[in-house]
Amino acid sequence: MDYRRLGSSGLQVSLLGLGTNAFGKRADEQASVRIVHAALDSGVNFIDTANIYSGTESERIIGKALAGRRREAVLATKAGLPRSEGPNGRGSSRFHLQQELEDSLRRLQTDYVDLYQIHTFDPYTPLEETLRALDDMIRSGKVRYIGASNYAAWELMKALGISDKLGLNRFVSIQTSYSLADRTPERELVPLAEDQGVGIIPYFPLAGGILTGKYTAPDNVPQGSRAETDPSFKRFFAERNMQLGRDVAGLAASLGCTPSVLSLRWLMEQPAVSTVIVGATNEAQLLENSASLQLKLDSAALSKLNEISDSFRLGEPFASYRLS
Repeated sequence: MDYRRLGSSGLQVSLLGLGTNAFGKRADEQASVRIVHAALDSGVNFIDTANIYSGTESERIIGKALAGRRREAVLATKAGLPRSEGPNGRGSSRFHLQQELEDSLRRLQTDYVDLYQIHTFDPYTPLEETLRALDDMIRSGKVRYIGASNYAAWELMKALGISDKLGLNRFVSIQTSYSLADRTPERELVPLAEDQGVGIIPYFPLAGGILTGKYTAPDNVPQGSRAETDPSFKRFFAERNMQLGRDVAGLAASLGCTPSVLSLRWLMEQPAVSTVIVGATNEAQLLENSASLQLKLDSAALSKLNEISDSFRLGEPFASYRLS
């Protein structure tokens, strides 16, 4: 396993991380526990979840899976997206974050989180309030590092500036949609991350499955896939996305690897990327994804991937989660 520093922090994270959005939903408890154990056995130490994944089931299952193995994991969770309909049921106020952190710790069966991430920018709470609350969490020992997610470049830079001005712990990472099908972070977020020492953690690295080769046409939906369990996912089945998937699959075949492995390796080669989190619903998927760590891409292959995905630097992000 290859390890990289998370941004400019001293924390070492596995280049391949485990995303757990499917735990308790497309992967039942037993399968999810086996996936976590297989990941740890293979050297994957970065495990990413959130307080809203599968209605909190993801956190509960991870807590069970890490019993006796907590020290092997760099455990990351998030808060900020809606948890309830109450007046304080969302956002990044001190009130909400402190409540959600305690609930997450209980479900995860741990007394600390390695990386606590704000799931999305909160335009209704002063950044100073959020950053002071996070700083207090670090000082209390319940959180070791803090990160952001779904922040625009200017929002992240503002947060970093406030932390520097006030002498507070600063964000060491940013989660964003980033893949061959979404290169919009390269316009502003990637240069910012490189300059400020913030590690990028791409989510949707396979564009929800479009870059795996399993969706060859809008009406071709494999059993058990995301598009079958979540019909709204078909909104991503634009022809340009389908064509990109076919192009990546063709190049992967010529290189003797799967489209998934090729797409993941391309991301691992990008500046400021610290770890690439990939979901799995079974151990076989985890094993397949780990082949990306051994794949070597020459300049010709990288140039071709950049060429076929160049237009995806423009337009809107593939995915973005914001408070309404």
